[in-house]
Amino acid sequence: MKSLFHGADELNFRYARSITKYYAKSFYLCTLLLSKQKRWATYAVYGLCRYVDNIVDSPRIRSREEVLAEIRHVESELRIAYREGESQHPVIQPFSVAAQKYKIPMEYALDLLKGVLMDTEKNRYQTFDELYVFCYRVASVVGLMMTPVLGYSNPTALVYAEKLGIAMQLTNILRDVLEDKNAGRIYFPQDEMKRFGVTDADILAERATPQFLEMMKFNIDRARKYYHEAEPGIAMLDRESQFAIYSASAIYSGILDKLEARGCNPFPGRVFVPKGKKIRILLGELLRTRILGKG
Repeated sequence: MKSLFHGADELNFRYARSITKYYAKSFYLCTLLLSKQKRWATYAVYGLCRYVDNIVDSPRIRSREEVLAEIRHVESELRIAYREGESQHPVIQPFSVAAQKYKIPMEYALDLLKGVLMDTEKNRYQTFDELYVFCYRVASVVGLMMTPVLGYSNPTALVYAEKLGIAMQLTNILRDVLEDKNAGRIYFPQDEMKRFGVTDADILAERATPQFLEMMKFNIDRARKYYHEAEPGIAMLDRESQFAIYSASAIYSGILDKLEARGCNPFPGRVFVPKGKKIRILLGELLRTRILGKG
């Protein structure tokens, strides 16, 4: 690793890898067959994303002011790292190395911070346009940071990366309705809830009414639309990287299939794609893109 990341602290990169392996099992699985350089850079990017997300989402005894102070500290460290090319922060340091090597714009990292802060500022969204901004900041920017790492030749790939991020965050929202409502958050746009005849009280009381299930199906179809629109961009990535994102997309969209198979009801708890199926998807995409050369 030292030959790949000159001067970098190996322990910090290994810490980023452990974060990825623990919190993003599907994504981690999809990275294992990337080249060593891309793989470690991927861990560095994800490590930062998960770290800042956890500042807000992990259950700790913190006031809002203390959470904001933590985020401001991360922002300050990021700005210094981009300016000076170094950091002593155990998460920002490996990210800084990856950002320099792959020319990841700082604006994406700062947008991520704005996204996680939205969860401290609001727990309802009036329209889908409002929700889209949140999805972009917490998910699309992850794809936009990853695209230079994975490699691409056509700048249009970034447009598709944004769409895939929206699809994945909508999938998170649909999968995590129960957890989010327990945290006091309802991500469904309020104007759409009104249109479908669903109230906050229905969700808080876990009432899977016909109207609620219809709204869930509408959003499952919306997420699938974004997956479909994002797919052409995967073929614009370096061929050696394509399998990882095809696999991640297929595994994540499989969560929608699981939800639909359960009648679109999220209240019994999280659905998931079994590990065996994840491995079959990964090997199938590896065969298709690297061996058969079909992107």
